[in-house]
Amino acid sequence: MGVEIALLEDKKLVELHHEKTDASFAVGDLYLGKVKKLIPGLNAAFVDVGFEKDAFLHYTDLSPYARSLLKFTQLSINDTSPNGYDFSTFEVEPEIIKTGKINEVLSGKPNILVQILKEPIAAKGPRLSCEISLPGRFVVITPFNDIVAVSRKIHSAEERKRLQKIVESIKPKNFGVIVRTAAEGKNTAELHEDLTMLEETWKLIQRNLKAASPPSKVLSEQTKTTSMLRDLLNEDFNKIVVNDKNLFNDTRNYIQRIAPEKSDIISYYHNGLPIFDQFGITKQVKAAFGKTVNLPSGAYLIIEHTEALHVIDVNSGYKSVSNNQEQNALETNLEAAAEISRQLRLRDLGGIIVVDFIDMKLPDNKRKLMEAMEEFMRPDRAKHAVLPISKFGLMQITRQRMKPEMNINTQEVCPTCNGTGKISSTLLLEDEIEKNLSYLITHQHKDLTLVVHPILYSYFTKGSVFFRSKVWKWRWKYGQKIKIRENTNYHLTQYQFFDRHDEEIKL
Repeated sequence: MGVEIALLEDKKLVELHHEKTDASFAVGDLYLGKVKKLIPGLNAAFVDVGFEKDAFLHYTDLSPYARSLLKFTQLSINDTSPNGYDFSTFEVEPEIIKTGKINEVLSGKPNILVQILKEPIAAKGPRLSCEISLPGRFVVITPFNDIVAVSRKIHSAEERKRLQKIVESIKPKNFGVIVRTAAEGKNTAELHEDLTMLEETWKLIQRNLKAASPPSKVLSEQTKTTSMLRDLLNEDFNKIVVNDKNLFNDTRNYIQRIAPEKSDIISYYHNGLPIFDQFGITKQVKAAFGKTVNLPSGAYLIIEHTEALHVIDVNSGYKSVSNNQEQNALETNLEAAAEISRQLRLRDLGGIIVVDFIDMKLPDNKRKLMEAMEEFMRPDRAKHAVLPISKFGLMQITRQRMKPEMNINTQEVCPTCNGTGKISSTLLLEDEIEKNLSYLITHQHKDLTLVVHPILYSYFTKGSVFFRSKVWKWRWKYGQKIKIRENTNYHLTQYQFFDRHDEEIKL
């Protein structure tokens, strides 16, 4: 069982998530792990977190406060106080150096609290981080430091200063705070409530670590539904539709807690038609996940995957915007760029993506295309970078991937060839049908009717006075009345015999 979540912008599908109800090792989950192997050559460690393969922890993901984290982990495991020790009294250890060695920090292969940075993908185990962060709606807390940082997406310097002052005045000791873009315009009480909730989560982590032994899960990230609402819910959201009663109640309660003014946008769907069909999502999924993606102008994308990177080829269509070739190329490329940005989010393509746009001569047009691509990718929550178009007309994009790529098979196996791409020769098929006909007649079947695809029907019934049809020849040969009937639902090489009562004869 699982939950499927579709995010639509202007009725267009931009993100599709599938959450298994028993999902483990999701990004953001916290585990108590045991260091199993130190690899000085990679400057990394392999950590047992309970997955079939040991998880990977690189030195660069250790966090400057790795020694504080090790101390905190051990203190929490050994803690005997009834309410847990007071974290504000925790003595932070000196920071580790950026150019240090993994075996200097993790010698003795200790137990360590880690956070899932990347889900297990293909044959790789999870990737871990020791830079623990707990996200709320308006702020993110990072233990062991006292830094307050405000999102750069808040453009007003005055607003950034205001938020910095508020957070510095209400921030608990030993916690760093990152103020999210969603905090813009919020008052002290709203920010304080968010901070208090995250501080409670940290206390829960302390309690869960008490007497724990690795590998064990310490804290789950919120469900995909609530984490998406936490990260995305803003003024632009105008509808949330849920078709499961329990999930509807959970979601409504969550929204009433984090954004009471938005609680009326959620509705429960219980019509007869499947919810994804009702909102046109099923059709969009089928159209969007194939190798070829068609664009309204007639242009199309070819999306290929290799071991090292993803390649997207842009092909011009049959419609021309104008007689100017350069203008046509720019118009098609801009249309393709909008669709490519959607495809990257939809399929969650990660790593290096190379796009072969239609060649353009003017540097000004190349700049316009790059600026447009950056603008189209602005809503993408994954870290990404867009490079200028190279002299060969290629654009390189890098995009962070946190979970396995969304890959939906939109093709169905052909019932005629069973996916082989080959069908029997009609000459051999004719022999096969006649052989079965002969067998049935010798076994006392009379008044037979042969049902075939319309194309085969035409083949077997065509004839003239001099060149008799196949069916006529069979009647003459076997001295029996043999009827033939066409059925448009049959595939090309399918045929079936029926008796005089119109009942199917098993061959």
